[in-house]
Amino acid sequence: MEVPEGWARNQRPGQEVEVAVRTLLAGVALLAAGCGSPPFHRSTTEVVKARIERSPNKVFQGALVQLVKPARYDDRYYSLSYPNGDVAADRGACADVVVRALRYAGYDLQKLIHDDSGRFKYPRIQERDTNIDHRRVLNQEVFFKRHGKVLTTKTDAASLAKWKPGDIVSWQLTAGTHIGIVSDTMGPDGVPCVIHNMGQTAEEDVLTNWPIRGHYRYP
Repeated sequence: MEVPEGWARNQRPGQEVEVAVRTLLAGVALLAAGCGSPPFHRSTTEVVKARIERSPNKVFQGALVQLVKPARYDDRYYSLSYPNGDVAADRGACADVVVRALRYAGYDLQKLIHDDSGRFKYPRIQERDTNIDHRRVLNQEVFFKRHGKVLTTKTDAASLAKWKPGDIVSWQLTAGTHIGIVSDTMGPDGVPCVIHNMGQTAEEDVLTNWPIRGHYRYP
């Protein structure tokens, strides 16, 4: 979940409290949306391996492996190596689910967005920063619009077949944006589940819980 500028710098006094409050609020949002409650949906290594063998989509596979040891929500600013930099595996924000899924598939979103932002204006980049630019939902949306496939945002019965495992979906929340990876499992209404992080990385039936901003496929 991404919120307005000013929340993601770890040098500010009192930020540990802010992060704890935001994680609590994220959990409350899930409950209010009917998305389930802790413990969050996770998978064993054996289950993930079996599901990977069933799916040829590498981006989806990269999202699946994150369910074995789910990362707790943490969108703080960290100094990262470059290229192929990442925050600690036990933490991350919603955008990190996408970053990790694409990296598993062989695409370094950190470098891709950094290089592309030198040629095109991105909404959340004033001064290019390889530590955070690729971890912004709005920046990811711009990259996928420019270099991926832009697909339907409709979720009616006639459109559901156009949602494929490994697709990327972004939402508009009340105060911010959110992003995740479409799964190969379906909810009770036949709507694809999503692997995302809003409190902790989880696979949940939340595709239609919030207004959909974008639906993308990369590469």
